[in-house]
Amino acid sequence: MGDFFTYFFDHLPDVWSGLGTTLAATVLGSAVALALAFVFGFMARSGSVLVRGVSRVVVEFFRGTSLYVQLFWLYYAFPLLFGYELTPLFCGVVAFGMNYGAYGSEVVRGALNAVPKAQWEAAVALNMTPAQRMRRVVLPQAWVQMIPSFTNLLIQLLKCTPLLWLISAADLTTVVQQMRDRTGETTWAYLTLLVMYFVLAYALTLLMNALERHAKARLGQHTGVRGLLRSRSAQPAEAAGTSAGGSL
Repeated sequence: MGDFFTYFFDHLPDVWSGLGTTLAATVLGSAVALALAFVFGFMARSGSVLVRGVSRVVVEFFRGTSLYVQLFWLYYAFPLLFGYELTPLFCGVVAFGMNYGAYGSEVVRGALNAVPKAQWEAAVALNMTPAQRMRRVVLPQAWVQMIPSFTNLLIQLLKCTPLLWLISAADLTTVVQQMRDRTGETTWAYLTLLVMYFVLAYALTLLMNALERHAKARLGQHTGVRGLLRSRSAQPAEAAGTSAGGSL
C-alpha cells in the first residue's frame, strides 16, 4: 500500500495528464455523440424514405458493431486504406461519438415521439413555422425526457475510455496500470482507479441532474435542490404534455 501511494503522489503530473486525456475523450466524444444523436434522431422522423433509410442503416451499423473493433479499425486499418494516421485521442473521440451517437439517436427519436400529438396540433393552430414548433413547443418537452437517458449514455462513455489503452493513449487507466506494473501493488492500484472513476461519474451525474432541473424549471416543473442528489427516471410523456400544455 505504502509503495503504491508514495509512487502515486510522486508522479502526480502523470496522473493529471492521464486524467486530462480521459476527460478530453469524454467531453469531446460526448459532444460528437450529442450532435450525431440529434442529426440521426431528426432524420429518423423525416418524411423522406431515403433519409429515414440512411439514418437507420448508420444507426444500426454502429449499434451492431463492437466499439472495440471500431477503435482498432480507425487506428490500425484506416491509415492502411487512406494513408492518414490518426492520433489515439482523435480515434477515441470519433469512435465514442459515432457509437454513442447511434444509441443517442434512438433517445432523441423516442422523446420526440413521446410529445403528445395535441402539443404538435396546438403549435400548428398558433400558425407557428415548423422550426418554431420544434424550438418553442416540442423540443423543450422532449429535452426533459432525453436528459436521464443521455446521463446514462454519458456515464457509459466515460467507463469506455479505458479502451484507449488498447490504442496506446495515455489515459488515466494507462497511467495507473503503469504504476501498478512498477510497484506490484495490484489491489491498491485498481482500487484507486475504481474510486477515481466513481468520483468522475458522480460528478457528471450531478451536472446532468442540474441540467435536468433547469430544463424542468423552464417548463414550470420546479424541483428542490435535493433533487440534484436523487436518481430520477425520465418523466412520463403525459405529465410533460400536461405541464407544457398549460403554457400554450
